[in-house]
Amino acid sequence: MTREHHYFIYLLTNWNDKVMYVGVTNNLARRVYEHKTKAVKGFTEKYNVNRLVYFEETPDVHAAIAREKEIKKWRREKKDALVIHANPEWRDLSEDLGILPCHFDRREKS
Repeated sequence: MTREHHYFIYLLTNWNDKVMYVGVTNNLARRVYEHKTKAVKGFTEKYNVNRLVYFEETPDVHAAIAREKEIKKWRREKKDALVIHANPEWRDLSEDLGILPCHFDRREKS
């Protein structure tokens, strides 16, 4: 029996959309939750980057990694255009994944 795989390329931003992070994972809900709860030390924890504003899905891990690297090389304007095309309001898409945004969405400056 063949197991179906899912890989996600995702973009996170901070409370005022000034800082952006591009990542790849095989479990989007878990990974976004980790960012929101600051479970993993690093860039997103330091800069409070926890709002999911864009993601793509693919069954191919190599395609996911290549796409993440491609997007990371883009200028900020091109990343913004990608988000705007799919999510013009820059809404936190983690709500669609059932993650509790009200507990972790930091709208105030930290």
